Amino acid sequence: MAAAPNATQPISGETIDRALAQGVLTAQQAEMLRYLENNRPAQPGEPADDEKFRFINGFGDIFVTIGIALFLGALSYFAALLFDVGGAGLTVALASWLLAEYFTRKRRMALPSIVLLLVYAAAIFLAVVLLITGSDQFSLAALETQNWPVVFAGLVTIAATAVHYRRFGIPITFAAGVAALVASVLALVFGAAPDLAGQFARPVLLACGIGVFALAMRFDLSDPKRQTRRTDIAFWLHMLAAPLVVHPLVSGLIGSGGLTTAAAVGVLAIFAGLALVAVLVDRRAVLVSGLAYAGVAFGSLVTQIGFSQGVVPLTMLVLGALVLLLSAGWHGLRRRLLGLFPPSLVSRLPSHT
Repeated sequence: MAAAPNATQPISGETIDRALAQGVLTAQQAEMLRYLENNRPAQPGEPADDEKFRFINGFGDIFVTIGIALFLGALSYFAALLFDVGGAGLTVALASWLLAEYFTRKRRMALPSIVLLLVYAAAIFLAVVLLITGSDQFSLAALETQNWPVVFAGLVTIAATAVHYRRFGIPITFAAGVAALVASVLALVFGAAPDLAGQFARPVLLACGIGVFALAMRFDLSDPKRQTRRTDIAFWLHMLAAPLVVHPLVSGLIGSGGLTTAAAVGVLAIFAGLALVAVLVDRRAVLVSGLAYAGVAFGSLVTQIGFSQGVVPLTMLVLGALVLLLSAGWHGLRRRLLGLFPPSLVSRLPSHT
């Protein structure tokens, strides 16, 4: 008697393509099958991965990404010679789109798709800024007095990334578009009130970070089992929101003379609060952005206590041990933490752990 087929045998991309060509599946169904196949839940006995997302399929992704970097880098150089820097940006954006037609839409390669999207968005943004200002090079110093080109470039980039997402459906596209929106908001605020830019830079940046975090949580709460593309979109939005929240909070405590004891304790308290939020929403990205600041604060405290020798390795040792302990006890700590909150809230948060 023939052995029964293995129910967990993966579906090959060729099979999905054949089903699509023969009309067995629609394009949307084929795309969803590919997504589910690349984000299969752990088998019994395997540790659950709460933030699983497809970043690399194999060394082929790395190989193609190297080729993309070499090709687009050289293309931007020759395009700048033929046109100008703004024209080179548009040329690189067009080339990134055409490469995505094959490596993203046809080959479904993860890392090249991410790189091509980021290059596409950055090239559009840079090209629009340079074309408006009429400059042949990008200068942050010049943009301090010319905010409006950034506003317009951000809006154009949002539209460009929206078209890109409609065509290719890469989850990180949302984060790229939102980053462009944040740039436009900051430029708009500082352009409207340049005299208050220095005073309100951190509050505005913090407000943007909270807004991005809220958007990420909206995607997370709409998919508590993390079974659809929404969870990947939320992941990248959390990666964007974390530094936008952490930097203005911590930088306000750091004076020109370095960290005082009270400021260092404050930074560590902020890090502890971020760890609490990270465990609650089951997103490590929220915590990672604060590690560098926590290391600086811990090193400052150690130095002020009098241990000036080996501060850097000691800090690395403590932070590394903390990350490993959190990783090992993440699920147990999260279960205990969720037990302190109302069931109505817990039921909307990720519940597979």
